[in-house]
Amino acid sequence: MASGKITLAERMIAFDRNINQMEVDIDGLCLQVLARRQPVASDLRFITMALKLVTDLERIGDLGVNMCERVIELNQEPPLKPYVDLPRMAEDVQGMLHDALDAFVAGDPELAQRVIERDVNIDAYYQQIFRELLTYMMEDVRNIHRATRLQSIAKYLERIGDHATNLAEMVVFMVKGKDIRHLGKLVRADTR
Repeated sequence: MASGKITLAERMIAFDRNINQMEVDIDGLCLQVLARRQPVASDLRFITMALKLVTDLERIGDLGVNMCERVIELNQEPPLKPYVDLPRMAEDVQGMLHDALDAFVAGDPELAQRVIERDVNIDAYYQQIFRELLTYMMEDVRNIHRATRLQSIAKYLERIGDHATNLAEMVVFMVKGKDIRHLGKLVRADTR
């Protein structure tokens, strides 16, 4: 990995303080609206979802920090293998997060539902990457150090996909007033 990636990783780690402060600021603003405006049903759902949304976003920031730390560690050694699935997984997770936020801003439960359905692809990527890395570790114990760091990055990406799914589920609740969390894939399909 190039030194430019290390510099970017270090900048992202430092930026986490800003994300934490934004969470606190947004929470404060939401609480002010609740206290001063006494919002009604749909506005109350929006504010409640905004409070939950910033918590998920802050956790995503923390996972990003964890990934950057692993990138810095991985930069100390040669690549284990050509990375193919991990960048694809990262791209798909980034798309899910982007679409979940767009669904929130637009109040679009259909887009939110499509985000929810994409989580199964992220889980499949994670399982594939885990199996492949396990094979590398079994072939040569010297691969364990690098493979476990790569596996950690894949797990962080999988968790970000879960957070994007949480955001999308919140959108469905915000717009339709229907809580679809923890109901399973069959019930989710009925929420359209």
